[in-house]
Amino acid sequence: MSNKVNLNAQNLQQVLGETSQQKLVLLNFFSPQSPECISQAAILDKLAAEYNNYIVVANLDCDAEQALASQLAQQVGLQTLPTLVLLKDSAPVDVLAGAQTESQVRDALSKHLPAQQDLLLEQAKQALVNSDLNAAFNYAKQAYELDSRNARIKLVLADICIQIHKLDEAAALIETIDAQDQDAYFNNIKAKCEAALEATDSPEIKALQERVAKHPNELELQMELSNLLNEAGRKEEALEALFTILKKDLNFDEAKPNFLAVIASLPDGDALAAKYRRKLYSILY
Repeated sequence: MSNKVNLNAQNLQQVLGETSQQKLVLLNFFSPQSPECISQAAILDKLAAEYNNYIVVANLDCDAEQALASQLAQQVGLQTLPTLVLLKDSAPVDVLAGAQTESQVRDALSKHLPAQQDLLLEQAKQALVNSDLNAAFNYAKQAYELDSRNARIKLVLADICIQIHKLDEAAALIETIDAQDQDAYFNNIKAKCEAALEATDSPEIKALQERVAKHPNELELQMELSNLLNEAGRKEEALEALFTILKKDLNFDEAKPNFLAVIASLPDGDALAAKYRRKLYSILY
């Protein structure tokens, strides 16, 4: 269900009554003839998408719904358009008269919504449910940057790091959890991390590394090693093995596509991805 509605006499009671018991309702008095109203509507559209689970934007077209607008205007003391009224539990909790900047609307919302890091944490969890690990990592990372002492945020981020094979980061986060926060979830994440770390150093990888050391010019062995390293989540070592191949033969087998695929598997903005893109460009151009 969309969290943007056009308010009218038929849905008035539901939106301002029932809906406001569950979410924060932003009652937007506007006129489609006003440039300021149109600009503010764009801001509200953006916020509606961002806070989908927490707010409902109820747009009241004062030109099309004159009788309803007049009735509600008297109740809130409307003097100008646009005017934004925030309602919670069927009652106004804030009134923003006149055109507002995005920052001003966000400031008003912050008084009545969970903290930004809590919202980001919920978005990270939802992204995990949807198997979108890239989005989950980015949301959790932003939450951590806002509140780096929050144990729950650290554990969710560590869980995501394990799933995207950033095991050193996961282990570092787990290490910072205080004793009083070491609950069942902590024990679960710690066990997952330890198991993942153990799996990264398999006998197969060790044996192949020894063969590569003895036969450094056999690019097929390097390819095989890079595949095992990538499967084990050792992304940087996999990239380095592939880069070693590319320096010797830029068109060897699937080295270049594999190299780009490993980079693509890293989260958006990952420093490792940027580092190896630069290395690839250095031998391409």
